Amino acid sequence: MRTEYRRYIAIGSRLKGIDGVSTIGLKPNFQDYSTEERRLIREASIILYPTQNYAEFFTTMGKRIFPSLETHLYADEKIKQSTLFTLLDLPHPRTRFYYHRHHGAITKDFEYPFIAKIPRRSARGRGVFLITDPAALETYLARTSVAYIQEYLPHARDLRVVLINYEPLLAYWRVKASENFRANLAQGGRIVFGGVPEEAVQIARDAALKCRFDDVGLDLIHAGGKWHVIEANMKYGRKALELKGIDPRETILRKLHRDELGRRAGFPCMP
Repeated sequence: MRTEYRRYIAIGSRLKGIDGVSTIGLKPNFQDYSTEERRLIREASIILYPTQNYAEFFTTMGKRIFPSLETHLYADEKIKQSTLFTLLDLPHPRTRFYYHRHHGAITKDFEYPFIAKIPRRSARGRGVFLITDPAALETYLARTSVAYIQEYLPHARDLRVVLINYEPLLAYWRVKASENFRANLAQGGRIVFGGVPEEAVQIARDAALKCRFDDVGLDLIHAGGKWHVIEANMKYGRKALELKGIDPRETILRKLHRDELGRRAGFPCMP
């Protein structure tokens, strides 16, 4: 006999087609939702994938949401992520930001080679550059008004840890192609399973808890004898999950039925 679950409300499309979830879609003007849709939103015990458009409003109203407000606010925001990692004393490569008038200080603070990133909208490794000389730096600076500069950590692979509700769902290596300094799959990297140190997974989990990122793919690099949290990806790729036969939506729905989602993670006091 099939178990009947209550229906849940989602704004974004991530859970569209999942039994038990009504996805009503994003309408930037709240008054454009029907009277019934507005009632469902106001009465919902939790709202799933509220989108950044509504995450702040629902949180202000005191509503539970999933993913968390922080997961939305720091998505695709490399400068904000690095600042947060530093504030929380997470292991993170030395990173500095430079506005146009301070570009001249970059080579005083960093020796070649170093990493330069486009601070926003640079997914899949497309906005990440290895700067090896002044010409490469000049080309990069022509692309952005705010320079995001990070020390280069030599590595042959990085580690992606996918976490849902702060619990690791899958961890796997991304191995670089020989001709590329990036391990992103879109840049020719390949997936390797197995041999993942528990220490690295625990570091990723601790980072997710401290940052309150409850639906995220965290990237880590081991260099200089220690692990470094590189960045958080809220729109993480699904290829490795598919290869393992893992559907994150099933995990989300299972946790939803257990009333585990949308609970605020305890925020540790800073020393």
